[in-house]
Amino acid sequence: MVVKIVLLLVFFAVMVGVGVYSRKHTGDVNGFVLGGRNVGPWLSAFAYGTSYFSAVVFVGYAGQFGWKYGMSTTWIGIGNAVIGSLLAWFILGRRTRIMTNHIDSKTMPDFFGKRYDSNALKIVASAIVFIFLIPYTASVYNGLSRIFGVAFDVDYKICVIVMAVLTAAYVILGGYMATAINDFIQGIVMIFGIVAIIGFVLYNKGGLLSAMQQLSVIPNDNPATEGQIGVFSSFLGPDPINLLGVVILTSLGTWGLPQMVQKFYAIKSEKSIKAGTLISTIFAIIIAGGSYFLGGFGRLFESDAIKNADGSVIYDAVIPQMISTLPDILIGVVIVLVLSASMSTLSSLVLTSSSTLTLDFIKGTLVKNLTEKKQILIMRLFVVFFIVVSVLIALDPPTFIAQLMGISWGALAGAFLAPFMYGLYSKRVTKAAVWVCFLSGIGITVSNMYLNYISSPINAGAIAMIAGLILCPIVSLITPRMKKEKVDEIFECYKDKLDEE
Repeated sequence: MVVKIVLLLVFFAVMVGVGVYSRKHTGDVNGFVLGGRNVGPWLSAFAYGTSYFSAVVFVGYAGQFGWKYGMSTTWIGIGNAVIGSLLAWFILGRRTRIMTNHIDSKTMPDFFGKRYDSNALKIVASAIVFIFLIPYTASVYNGLSRIFGVAFDVDYKICVIVMAVLTAAYVILGGYMATAINDFIQGIVMIFGIVAIIGFVLYNKGGLLSAMQQLSVIPNDNPATEGQIGVFSSFLGPDPINLLGVVILTSLGTWGLPQMVQKFYAIKSEKSIKAGTLISTIFAIIIAGGSYFLGGFGRLFESDAIKNADGSVIYDAVIPQMISTLPDILIGVVIVLVLSASMSTLSSLVLTSSSTLTLDFIKGTLVKNLTEKKQILIMRLFVVFFIVVSVLIALDPPTFIAQLMGISWGALAGAFLAPFMYGLYSKRVTKAAVWVCFLSGIGITVSNMYLNYISSPINAGAIAMIAGLILCPIVSLITPRMKKEKVDEIFECYKDKLDEE
């Protein structure tokens, strides 16, 4: 217990210390929100990766999908690395950095407003960001609390409140640069932690080959594959179609998430983008691949602790049950790992939401003239407000972690992915097409919450994204174009390279 407490105190001290150190970068709005657009490849890549993978992935997704699909769940981690990291950086990185700098856009809603010359699009996009980031934030708290319960038997409410206060402290103090530096530190912790956990879990089951053999003889309870033996250790698992839906949502979805895309706004040069692409991909292979690989062995740890009274599985309890078998020192490492993953994601979410509300909704809409100092003050107040709201939801979460995240990702990526990506490459995208994407993304996700015509909210999110990618070019072909002079001026930016200093 002493070791666990010491590890936590050191971790908290470092996080707050970084916040104090980074205060010098928060003198203006550009510094507070984007670190002055001067963030190097290592910090940018780790900021992207640690915002991507939180307790939602490690506890919620790895537990639920590892139980459902066995070893084939590793495909989710591979998809996250190849599609969610490598291709995202390659396709979006450079163009996002150059165009957002050219049109002086600091947030995703601001991008829609300036790229498509529509203040209404900016306002609606900012409302979508605020509303649908809240359930994602609540899911981050939920995953953390289960790990703390294993290690300390601490009340869930205390876990949530302590984490919220500490995250708010370093984000308010240091802004984007504090989150980027802390993300780098937290990312290092995550890499060493996941490797150590996988090693000891497999060691407890007699090694990799023995664990695979034990997994192969577990009866399959999926009616679609008629009780076939060995599917949990197979290449595609018991349900490859639904598995594909998870891969699409968790991989392609990052392309439309404002807290992820904003990392490209802040990177400093083309050379940094190339290096960041490689670093981010390797990080994702280790963290996402490792988390889902670990979750694939969840059925080897079946017990009453992960079952409801009716015999149904508590998916969010699968990974904590696996962790409970580790030595105390490793449980301490796990606590810091999950804290690192969760606080890095939480800091990114609250900074994105507060900056969006301030810059895209308050400034110029409700208040015409705001000084730089007042804008930063309002953003700091919104950091507190956003955390308080998400804590209140987290204290009484309505559903499983994965479902909370699926709703959030589905709505945001369904609405934003297509008009953002196409907007970086094509002059032909119209305002009407952007509105249609907003309506289809939110419409599919929200209507399915109530009508449940798509059984899984995760599959609903994947369908919402694909719908946007199809509808955007079709609607653009049959609706009026933007003024040619305006669009040509925006796309002039690609003729120049980023500053390489």
